[in-house]
Amino acid sequence: MTILDFDRLNAVPLERDPFDFVVVEEFVHRDALAAVAADFPAVSKAGSYPINGLKYGPAFGELAAELTGPDLADAIAAKFGIDLDGRPTTLTVRGMGDSRDGYIHTDTETKIITLLLYMNPVWPHSEGRLRLLRGANDIDDYAREIVPLAGTMLAFRRSERSFHGHLPFIGPRRTMQLNWVRDHSVVRRELGRHRWSARLKALNPFTRAA
Repeated sequence: MTILDFDRLNAVPLERDPFDFVVVEEFVHRDALAAVAADFPAVSKAGSYPINGLKYGPAFGELAAELTGPDLADAIAAKFGIDLDGRPTTLTVRGMGDSRDGYIHTDTETKIITLLLYMNPVWPHSEGRLRLLRGANDIDDYAREIVPLAGTMLAFRRSERSFHGHLPFIGPRRTMQLNWVRDHSVVRRELGRHRWSARLKALNPFTRAA
């Protein structure tokens, strides 16, 4: 049995306000969730980290393999009506939030689809809930707010209007981010950027993380 629940993804309709997105709760099967959470890499600083530079357990490794595998690519391509054949992916992990996270942005033009998978067992906070926004200037003008609970997945099509952000949260906030990107040069550039950002963060805790 897979860790990811593709039946749930297939059953949830694509939403188009304020841009194309889909939210799937319990996208990670319940009987796999505890093992994945236990094997999540220990990330004690803010910023995004490529998984190939982290230590983690086997259940997390299986999840990462499914996220970057062909079955999910096919399901996402069908959901968004987009061709992802030959499109490479990047997979990064966040473990901590800081005061500089959550600023409004659309993601870079080199990204085609962004997928976020949250891994927080509880989330009682009003901060740190991702908002899908109608514009670039008002964090309170949102069409959907996603609570970052373990197993909840958001995927959206990157565009000039895919504005999103959240109220800053300081503390543990576990997120996996998968991106389908234009070509392999983007992968090399993104991995280098995240590694450099992680080094800067380790040297200077006041540096904004990528």
